[in-house]
Amino acid sequence: MLKTAYFKALFVILYLDKTMVQFDEDKQNKRVEDLHKQEEETLAQTLSSKYGVPYIDLTTTPLDIDALRIINEAESRESNVAVFNEVNKIVSLGALAPESPKTKEIIQTIKSKGYEVELFMVSETSLKKVWERYKDLSYSFETKSGALDISNEQITEFLSKVHTIPDVQNLIGEVLQMKKSYRISRIMEIIIAGALATNASDIHLEPEEEFVRLRYRLDGMLTEILQFDLDTYKLLLSRIKLISNLKLNISGAQDGRFSIKVSDSEIEIRTSLLPGAYNDSVVLRVLNPKSIAVPLGELGIHPKLLEVIDHEITKPNGMLLITGPTGSGKTTTLYALLKKVHTPEIKIITIENPIEYHLSGIVQTQTDEKKEYGFAEGLRSALRQDPDVIMVGEIRDSETAEIAINSALTGHLVFSTLHTNNAAGTFPRLIDLGVDSKVISSAINLAMAQRLVRKLCTNCRKQIDLENEDKKTIDDIVNTISDKNYLKDVDLTHVWESVGCDKCNMTGFKGRIGIHEAIKMDYDIELIVRENSSEREIKKAAEKQGLLNLRQDGILKVLSGITTLEELRRVIDIEKE
Repeated sequence: MLKTAYFKALFVILYLDKTMVQFDEDKQNKRVEDLHKQEEETLAQTLSSKYGVPYIDLTTTPLDIDALRIINEAESRESNVAVFNEVNKIVSLGALAPESPKTKEIIQTIKSKGYEVELFMVSETSLKKVWERYKDLSYSFETKSGALDISNEQITEFLSKVHTIPDVQNLIGEVLQMKKSYRISRIMEIIIAGALATNASDIHLEPEEEFVRLRYRLDGMLTEILQFDLDTYKLLLSRIKLISNLKLNISGAQDGRFSIKVSDSEIEIRTSLLPGAYNDSVVLRVLNPKSIAVPLGELGIHPKLLEVIDHEITKPNGMLLITGPTGSGKTTTLYALLKKVHTPEIKIITIENPIEYHLSGIVQTQTDEKKEYGFAEGLRSALRQDPDVIMVGEIRDSETAEIAINSALTGHLVFSTLHTNNAAGTFPRLIDLGVDSKVISSAINLAMAQRLVRKLCTNCRKQIDLENEDKKTIDDIVNTISDKNYLKDVDLTHVWESVGCDKCNMTGFKGRIGIHEAIKMDYDIELIVRENSSEREIKKAAEKQGLLNLRQDGILKVLSGITTLEELRRVIDIEKE
């Protein structure tokens, strides 16, 4: 019994002793590590005096992560140097051996990029700390102009991996698991890359009480992508404000912009912040030149109307007005018209807000309300530049309307847009803006209205029989088309419906196309406009011109399998004229 108790006591003593020894070993290792670091730093301090270079301990110094981009990681490690800060083109460079040829070579490389260099003596531990931060480096960075540059090979490869909404969802989900110190930049990149890959026109970030909703506007329709936490959103909001040159300490309505570069294309992002119940709501408008640079013949304009437009834009003077609500593709049509009329022999000036697509050989000016340079001031200045063609982004007040009309009367061809529901509404709207009805008939060549409808995905669309109420609705509209040449090669017994597949993100639609109507200025229209007639009376008078209205053009696109009847109903009221 005593033997058993003795051995038990001995076992406990040995166990405790072993545990204490292990604990002491850990403590000892930590002490050795600290001493080693201290020796390193002491040596660096000693060498700093020898070389006349100031010493710094980077393990306790805040690092400017974006400054790491000045030299890449491979160069940094190979030369035993590290950039840890940059202010006003002055670069702080830590070096293990200030006099080594590789250090001097790196200094010359940095200077060749337009920087000044402040050299510091550092230890190897300091360098390792900086090198570790390269993995935190975002693929994007801000330039002084507010550009978010994503043109490098890494982000191009990343963009090639994002094709569908699930790709965006999966990648953001992965990034949300990353360290908070650098995941925000990655999330921002994925959101923008996803928008570009899916051809989204807008990015919506909408905070709720317990989460934030991310939505893309795809082909004019909002599509929910995913939801994420509010803490991440607060950091993301600060990032958006920073690159948009907005005030970080203000919560409320603000507008800004930044640009991104993908390969050779520069894409502008317009930022809009609106105060919400839980935080600022953000909308990022993606102005992609590729989506705007569409030739006139690919806008969905019927060949007969296209002939009319081609004739009107060859005239040396007059005005062509495009009408429709916001987001109906008016700017795209304006650019297509400018490209159509552009030749080396004529001078074209545009007044825009913003300049969405840069056209070679055309003078483009952007309005700036802060500097009291609006459309009227821009137009007035443009007339002093001896232009042949003028494009005014929007007629929104009586002063701009008056100057634009007078320009059309004095030997200039003028393109512009107006906010009205239809082509007939152009004339009453101009009268409301104070334009003399007698002058309108002399100035306007053509008034055109348009809408955008989603195009059916040709990979998955399905043909169905036309029957019941849908057949009656279509027959009623078809019967109003007086020129039966429009109905050649049109199947009046079938329509198409959307299905959904991987190629269209399961929406059943891919891309958008315009539906159009137009009214030419002829003798009958001139008479009725001078009488200050209503839209309905102007529409009636225009029927003799034999051009399709929005309902008729839309129905022909439904019967041709370009879009669906439901989509057309979403965009315009087809039940009554």
